Amino acid sequence: MVRTPLTPEERQRGEQLGRLLREARGRRSMVEIAATAGISAETLRKIETGRAPTPAFFTVAALAGALGLSMDDLVTRCALATA
Repeated sequence: MVRTPLTPEERQRGEQLGRLLREARGRRSMVEIAATAGISAETLRKIETGRAPTPAFFTVAALAGALGLSMDDLVTRCALATA
């Protein structure tokens, strides 16, 4: 499968999502949050660093739940940061 290259805007949104998740995680360990969300710590690391700028919806939803964030809040904060 060949993926279409990401636009600069898509990359920027992915980086912003990663920053927001990292900020929400605070001092909690990456392993703890990843386990709660049902994903690997490596997947969370990639999302937080922007190396996985387009994570699946259900992955983001699981992370939001593990971090006590609403999806609405994530969408709004990502949209404001890229506007």
